[in-house]
Amino acid sequence: MGKVYIVGAGPGDLELLTLKGKRCIEEADCIVYDRLVNPQILSLAQRECEMIYLGKGNTEGGVIQDEINRTIVEKAKEGKIVTRLKGGDPFVFGRGGEEILALNKAKIPFEVVPGITSSISVPSYSGIPVTHRNIARSFHVFTGHTSKEGTWHNFDAIAKLEGTLVFLMGIKNLDLITNDLIKYGKSPTTPVAIIEKGSTSKQIVIEGTLETIAKIAKEEKVVPPAIIIIGEVVNLRSEFNWFEKLPLFGKNIMTTRDYTKSVEFAYEIEKLGGKATILPLINIESLDIQLDIKDAKAILFNSQNGVKTFFEKLEDVRVLGDKKIGVVGIKTYEELLKYRIKPDFMPEKYLGEKLAEESVNFTEDGDKIVYITSDISLIKTEEWSKKLNRNFVKTRIFKTEKVIIDDIYDKIKDVDLITFLSASAVNAYIESLGDKNHNPKIKIASIGEMTTKSIKNYGLEVEIEAKISTAQGLLAEIKNYYTNL
Repeated sequence: MGKVYIVGAGPGDLELLTLKGKRCIEEADCIVYDRLVNPQILSLAQRECEMIYLGKGNTEGGVIQDEINRTIVEKAKEGKIVTRLKGGDPFVFGRGGEEILALNKAKIPFEVVPGITSSISVPSYSGIPVTHRNIARSFHVFTGHTSKEGTWHNFDAIAKLEGTLVFLMGIKNLDLITNDLIKYGKSPTTPVAIIEKGSTSKQIVIEGTLETIAKIAKEEKVVPPAIIIIGEVVNLRSEFNWFEKLPLFGKNIMTTRDYTKSVEFAYEIEKLGGKATILPLINIESLDIQLDIKDAKAILFNSQNGVKTFFEKLEDVRVLGDKKIGVVGIKTYEELLKYRIKPDFMPEKYLGEKLAEESVNFTEDGDKIVYITSDISLIKTEEWSKKLNRNFVKTRIFKTEKVIIDDIYDKIKDVDLITFLSASAVNAYIESLGDKNHNPKIKIASIGEMTTKSIKNYGLEVEIEAKISTAQGLLAEIKNYYTNL
């Protein structure tokens, strides 16, 4: 028998996931998730984890809830650790209780991991506190749905409440909610806000009053997921709004690195308020080779992947004791530090040739220098050997494969900016566009001059180029670009 974790994933922002929720995702053999879960949260799972999407859309559950109950029971009976991942909190209109009843009936052990409910977090991300001194001393949360039997709230009592009113899943019944509140005595001029896709880069907030908001919502074509906030606290939005002022808010930025690095870069984008679309256009794999560093006086690395793969293959780190180590780039430097080794040198310019030239200061004529790199790297070891009077030996330790995307036009249609951190990704992008190449008018950001050259060779323009050729350097330029628009 396995076990089920019923986990609240929060309203959408990856960083609002709890530490316990993160652990349950990382340990899961199977994840059953709904449509409100941020895809970046799913990237925390093991590669071999089974992913089952059972999203309800704007419905009240019904048949699909029965399927969810059945699925988590069946997977637990297979002996799996199952994480049932739900948007918001499992017990705030999340039907977590129904899933627990199904688990109890099957005698399956479970734990509940609370999540940050949208009823407080989404207003906060919109600059609306649900309580505020001298304005609202309480808040009240209601479902915007009617029950299966068609019963409805007691609006005679609700209209008399002085605190903030929060309705979840209420867009379909917005007319009914506002009219009943007015009918039972709530002032028609009471401020109202509707927050669509709250805490995400696509967050939209519309404001009005009880008598105007329904018309405004129809004009603005508001769609779920959205929540309704009613009360004087709505007027604080102009002063308290912070999320929509983040530099990348509202921007959909695509990252094209290998999957692992894309996830890391996406995380940084979303911290700045942007939406990250992950589209790995390259795949990194270790090559089946034996390391030959015997008699080498120096070892050079020009990438993080080279360092990581090298140490995966190295049987005994003590063989490096008498060898000088050189790296290109701060990220390669930092990767090496993970293995408790500090490089002897790193050139100021992030170029392989500069690394080779720097190695001369740490070796002697005729010394063997091993250059750890990828299968497609254009390092010129023969030229350098003649020019610098050393014996440069190229060791291709990992391969970079292009990933061709058949439906790439669907993937990029809503993208504002596409980032390239290697020429390999550029080549895969162009090949994916194929004969249908319309040269989509998407802004392009490049990590540096070599990648920029590759982009321009295809007739594309580069809008943003990193001054420092690292992912963080590129992100800094993207941030500056959108801040100064």
